[in-house]
Amino acid sequence: MNVSTMNKDKYISIQELADLKGVSTRAIRMSRDKYVTREIVVKGGKSFEILLSSIEPELEEKYLNQKTQITSDSTALIPVTQSKNLPTKVNEIALARLDLLREWNKYRNAHPTNKTRAGIEFIETYNTGMLYPQIFKILGKTSIGSVERWKRKLGNTTDYHLLLPKYEYTTEFRTSLTDYEKQVFLKILLHPNKFCVGKAISITKHILSKEGPINVQDVTFRRYANWFRDNHYDIWTLARDGEKALKDNVEPYILRDISKLEVGDVLVADGHKLSFLVQNPFTGKPTRATLIGFLDWKSTALVGYEIMLEENTQSIASALRNAIINLQNIPKIVYQDNGRAFKAKYFVNTDFKETGFEGIYARIGIKTVFARPYNARAKVIERFFKEFQESFEKLLPTYSGSNIENKPAHFKRNEKFHKQYFKPNYYPTIDEVKILVDKWLEFKNAQPCPNDKNHTITQVFENRTKIKIDPARLDDLMMTADIKTIYQNGIRFLGTFYYSDKLYGLKTQVMIRYSLFDLSEIKVYTVKNQFLCTAKRVTKAHPMAYHLGDIKDVEDLKQKIQKQKRLKNKTIKELQKFLPNVDLKFIEQDIEEDVQEVIEVKPVKTKKPTPREIQMNASVFLNKYEKFEWLMKNGCTCEDDRAWLAEYKQSEEYRGLYET
Repeated sequence: MNVSTMNKDKYISIQELADLKGVSTRAIRMSRDKYVTREIVVKGGKSFEILLSSIEPELEEKYLNQKTQITSDSTALIPVTQSKNLPTKVNEIALARLDLLREWNKYRNAHPTNKTRAGIEFIETYNTGMLYPQIFKILGKTSIGSVERWKRKLGNTTDYHLLLPKYEYTTEFRTSLTDYEKQVFLKILLHPNKFCVGKAISITKHILSKEGPINVQDVTFRRYANWFRDNHYDIWTLARDGEKALKDNVEPYILRDISKLEVGDVLVADGHKLSFLVQNPFTGKPTRATLIGFLDWKSTALVGYEIMLEENTQSIASALRNAIINLQNIPKIVYQDNGRAFKAKYFVNTDFKETGFEGIYARIGIKTVFARPYNARAKVIERFFKEFQESFEKLLPTYSGSNIENKPAHFKRNEKFHKQYFKPNYYPTIDEVKILVDKWLEFKNAQPCPNDKNHTITQVFENRTKIKIDPARLDDLMMTADIKTIYQNGIRFLGTFYYSDKLYGLKTQVMIRYSLFDLSEIKVYTVKNQFLCTAKRVTKAHPMAYHLGDIKDVEDLKQKIQKQKRLKNKTIKELQKFLPNVDLKFIEQDIEEDVQEVIEVKPVKTKKPTPREIQMNASVFLNKYEKFEWLMKNGCTCEDDRAWLAEYKQSEEYRGLYET
């Protein structure tokens, strides 16, 4: 009979299988149905053994390897533990057991008449923690049975290795869960929907119950989940929270040496949605504005900013202009956000092939570096905005919170008490907010610089190279060129139309130049760079100016209508220049002068109109001023018209339209 045949028929005890799996014997008895077993008679009753070939293949291989190792080392006089890389704690426990066993034997030998009673008294005194406090700190309480077992293991030797705890020290968690149960549990636990541990246990047990009875307690699953999270936190974070959370919470970050930078070398730019309400300059209603800031990386001073209603290219350009003027130098690099506004084609020198296009940064010699998306820790200005919110924004009465979670109570529904005492009754304007921000910056810049603890932010910022900056020249440099086509309503640019009378009749491509600081007008040139005109932004008219608008709306509409008529008459006059002055008669008829027929015309008696006909033929006017203009042109025909005319001349509408 060969070895493989012997192994197929070999049975192992419950204790041996428990040692292989690193669990208790009770766990093996509860999972008896998983293996092929046979009953055996033992002292005190019946038990069972497990067929070696029916256990897990990796456990079977582990068992055979242990037996082979034990056989090769059987000639050793003193058995040595087979475990490797044991923790230091294990040796401390073994040495403490040896010391306690030595003192226990001394006390027993000192009472030879009743050693058993003396041993019990010694253990009871030891368990108080006062006899040998150092040993008690390591071992804790013990029993007489444990001490007797240690004595049998030690025998007549003094090798403390014999008293080492029989633990299996591996990187895997010792649990009674099978590999399949772990697989099902982890599949739910690591789902991106982030099930809580309790719900993941319930779902797992429901799935496993369809395949048979479950003998695993909830606490076993929970212990395994806690161990897996603590020992595989990278996998846990990536599976449940994604790559950004893995980068922010698990991956090591790069430490930068700021001492290699000079003040003004690198400006960090970003936008911040203010957490308090300001007055909208167009509507007067409260709204959250956006602060665009440029921060000097070396000194951490906010050298330039702009407050706008939204993060757009105009506000960014204005903030950059302020930063260059305050810095009194041109920065070498601008390290900025990856947002749409910073990457707009009107602001960055990209590979557009349109004629006359050039980015603002390239025109003034600044190199742009974009931050990686969703990498807030790479930008120091994010930390500045966080401090700005905590030490400035929360001090304002109109603070509304950055999101719905930290919104103050008086901005929530049904909070009558808080609204009575804390609801703001005034919202600052953008100009007032700028004054407050400047005052706070004075306080902030007086604090120690994070990159130089021995100097304040202002002191570090003042130690910079300065050059003469001409604001007017800076505006010219930041004026951008673009190629556009003239349409019926003018030139379409940035979602609106720009028009001038000199563009009337043209339908060709032109080159426009504009400044992001003033988008109320653009300069128009030919493609050969010859100046044509300055086009103003087209304003929209009230759709029902005569009926629902005020005097300004009516006057604006009248001006637009007159403009249309004027341009039409201009076209007619120009067309007449191309028409011949001599009338051409294509058909001529001979008229006999001799033959003339005299027709007697009888006078027609005019019939006096009835009152109903007078009412039906009367002129109808939509507005009072239309009736006024008609009466002034045709005259008054009755006393009622003259009375109405005198009354209308005393009205506010007449004074607003004709006397101003």
